[in-house]
Amino acid sequence: MQRGGSVCNREVQSRVHGLKEDIPLREEAGSMELITEISVQFSRLSMFPFFDGAHYLMSVLSAREQPGAIDVASRSPMASWFSAMLCCFGGGLLSSLMLAEPPLAILSNTTNIIFASVVWYMVYYFPHDLVYRFFCFLPLRVIAAAMKEVTRTWKILSGVTQADSRFKDAWLVMIANGWAKAAGGGLISNFEQLVRGIWKPENNELLKMSFPVKISLLGAVLFTLQQIQLLPIARYHLIFIYTMFLITTKVTMMLTQTSTSPLQPIENIMSRWLFELQKVPITAEKRPSTKDKVEPEVKEKPDKEEVSEKISEPGGPTRRKPVKKND
Repeated sequence: MQRGGSVCNREVQSRVHGLKEDIPLREEAGSMELITEISVQFSRLSMFPFFDGAHYLMSVLSAREQPGAIDVASRSPMASWFSAMLCCFGGGLLSSLMLAEPPLAILSNTTNIIFASVVWYMVYYFPHDLVYRFFCFLPLRVIAAAMKEVTRTWKILSGVTQADSRFKDAWLVMIANGWAKAAGGGLISNFEQLVRGIWKPENNELLKMSFPVKISLLGAVLFTLQQIQLLPIARYHLIFIYTMFLITTKVTMMLTQTSTSPLQPIENIMSRWLFELQKVPITAEKRPSTKDKVEPEVKEKPDKEEVSEKISEPGGPTRRKPVKKND
């Protein structure tokens, strides 16, 4: 009886120990299921009207804050409107040109065009600039900027899948189209400036890439790798992680009022490894040794008599020219 009781006690203890070990595993599984559910629901968000409206608002605000934009709006409202539409729909326009599609296809979405035009009019011409002043309030602008970054993820994904449907597994085309669709407004900024009568080719985004253009390129690479199944992660997880990174980075940069990219240290390291290896180090110039030093010649001071002689005889005594007498 005692042996049987001890065996039963051991079995009960082992079961209790097993249950204790299963509790953290179940908690981890529950948390993973929760994250998965949040990611799936997040990937099903509709961009219209709130997120698209935030994109149009931030694009028009950025266009208005460019130098000379107010003057152009007062002189030529049509040029101002066209410039704002390029900022709002530049990604779709550039993507259409790259895929040999009609560039005017973006005008077929009449609802979005009217929506963006209303936002443009309210930002530029609302009485007493109330709309512009309202969104100059930092918390409201931060919220609008965060919502705009959500649309960036959807544009990258749309560009990558669109290129994959046209050119199967052409990963370079997928990267280029996803990048163009998400950062088209920045990539065609020279053309947008030309509409306003400004031509500054030195401000080309390929020469001085801004943070949105850089992060859009990184996102295009990540979503392309996921599309061709080289990145072992579910699409909805990648959407959620990448978007949260965009929002966190953008909000931090706005609150700290800095334009420096958080990826700058990594960029510096990569540029040194990849693009500065062929540079010839500048050799230090050889300094002359003490033996090679040439002592400067010391001119002897002239005597006072020599100086007085030179002063008194600079060109000899002046000679008078003989005057011819008239006959």
